[in-house]
Amino acid sequence: MHWQTSRHRIDLSRTRVMGIVNVTPDSFFDGGRQATAAAARAHCERLLADGADLLDIGGESTRPGARAPGAQQELDRVMPVIEHACTLGVPVSVDTSRPEVMRAALATGADIVNDVRALRRPGALEAVAAHGRCGVCLMHMRGEDAATMQVAITYDDVVREVCDFLRERAAALRAAGVASERIVLDPGVGFGKTPEHNWTLLQRQAELSALGWPLLVGWSRKSTLGLLVGREAGERLAASVAAALAAAQRGARIVRVHDVAATADALAVWRRAGFEV
Repeated sequence: MHWQTSRHRIDLSRTRVMGIVNVTPDSFFDGGRQATAAAARAHCERLLADGADLLDIGGESTRPGARAPGAQQELDRVMPVIEHACTLGVPVSVDTSRPEVMRAALATGADIVNDVRALRRPGALEAVAAHGRCGVCLMHMRGEDAATMQVAITYDDVVREVCDFLRERAAALRAAGVASERIVLDPGVGFGKTPEHNWTLLQRQAELSALGWPLLVGWSRKSTLGLLVGREAGERLAASVAAALAAAQRGARIVRVHDVAATADALAVWRRAGFEV
C-alpha cells in the first residue's frame, strides 16, 4: 500500500508518523509555541530529528469554538514554514480548507492537502484535481466550521454515517480525475462527535478501513482522552501514545501526533514485538 503525493510515493506497509506544526496562536494544545515562522521552522526540524515521517503545517486552529483567520493571515502564517519544510526531504502537508492556500502551498512544493472540511468549500476540490499529483486527506467533520461542529451532535450510527460521508467525498474526487492512490481518509476524531462517538469509531475502525483507502487518524491530546484519564491537555502524553497504538493496531496507516518521539519509539517497540503486519 502506498500514498502517492507530489514528490513522494509513501510506503504505508508500516504505520507512519505525521508531526503536527501549528503556526497559530490559539490551537488547543500548543497554540502560540510555533506562532512565529522561525519557531515553526525550528519545530519542523525537531520533529524530523524525533522520527517524523511527514510534516503537517497549518495556520488555522480547529479547536471547538475557534475563530478562523483571514485568507491572507493564513497564508502569511504558513507559507514561510512550508517553503522551509519543502527543503527537508520529507513529505509536507498543508492543513487548510482554503483553495488559495492549497494552490500557494502546492506551487511551493507541498506534497499533500489535508482538509478537515473534505474539500467542500467552493474551488477546493478543483484546486486539488488541477494539480495532477498531490496527495489529499479527506476528513469527516459535522457542521461547517470549528464554531458549530460540536452543536447538537446526533447520529443514528456514527460509523455508518462517517463511512457514507467519506465514500461520497472520495467518489467526488475520483470523478474529478484524482487517482485513488492519492487519497487518504480521516474519520475526524473529536470533530463534531461526542467522546462515545470517538470510542465507537476506534472500536469499529475496521469498517472504515474496508472503504478501501488508507486511514489517517489523529487522537493526539484530544479531550476525549482527557475525560477518560482525568488529565489536562499537557498531561495526556501516555494516553495519546496508547491511542495512537490502538489506532495503528486497528489499521491506521498514518497517525497525526504532537509527540513524535514518544509515538515513534512506541511504534518501534510495538513492531519489534510483532504487532504490525
